[in-house]
Amino acid sequence: MQVGEWMGSAVDLVPQELRVLVAVADEGGFSAAGLRLGATQSAVSHAVRGIERKLGVVLFERGRYGARPTPAGARAVTHARRVLRMLETLVVETRGTQKGEVGGPLRIAAFRSAALYLLPPVLERLAARHPGIEATVTVVREVGPGTAGEVVEGRADLGIATLGTSSPIPPELIGDVLLEEPYALVHPAGHPDPRSLPLVDWRENCSSYTRTWWAAQDWIPAATVRAEDDGAVLSMVGSGLGMAIMPTLSLTGAPAGIEITGLGPDRPTRRVGYVTTPELATTSAVRAFVRELRAHAKPQVRAV
Repeated sequence: MQVGEWMGSAVDLVPQELRVLVAVADEGGFSAAGLRLGATQSAVSHAVRGIERKLGVVLFERGRYGARPTPAGARAVTHARRVLRMLETLVVETRGTQKGEVGGPLRIAAFRSAALYLLPPVLERLAARHPGIEATVTVVREVGPGTAGEVVEGRADLGIATLGTSSPIPPELIGDVLLEEPYALVHPAGHPDPRSLPLVDWRENCSSYTRTWWAAQDWIPAATVRAEDDGAVLSMVGSGLGMAIMPTLSLTGAPAGIEITGLGPDRPTRRVGYVTTPELATTSAVRAFVRELRAHAKPQVRAV
């Protein structure tokens, strides 16, 4: 096959078509996508039909309530987000190399306790060293796809994630463990028998290792109080509603009225790390952020 023949058979999508795909998926319809793009509903619809003809697949299910990506469409949108991000990176990195600067946007997804207690000093140091980096943080519940899913789908450049056997790094991402934090028993201060209290829990507080450990502890009852997040758990425990078993990051700045008791040498632990895409891992902004993460993460975890 000649080079010209190969190029002629390739599907040629331009960046604006990729932006259309992302806008329709994000907004849930052609009209809303048109408003976002400054185009008419018919222009967006026409563009999507053109893209579908090029690819030979239906990308969106049309209905009275809008447009929803098909499985093929969802995959196309994921690739579109990541391609657009790399095009943006191409411009930023090229200009930065000429000026000797590290800059541009950096989108971070993090679960609540990491966003509250791990990231602020890291971002402060990053801003001091590289003021051209424009970091934004989105708090994502670490259930289901979690923060890693945000990176896979192209919504974030890097995710602060819990890593383990029940939540391995997705095969299309790379990453590493930053710290391993122990769990501790949290209970109302001064309670004579905290293990007799009801268990307060929240959905994100899970890993295969932790649950296996819990199952072997006959003193831990089934949770009778379910909270929205770890902050609500601490509030409920402080109000005397029960006890909880929580990782160290969640206990940063625990309010008055709460006591933290170690669980012994066989206590469960949780691994916290970062994930990113192979292509973004080599960019200056991500590399600078990971350096600051590594420098700051381990001193943050205290033994209990």
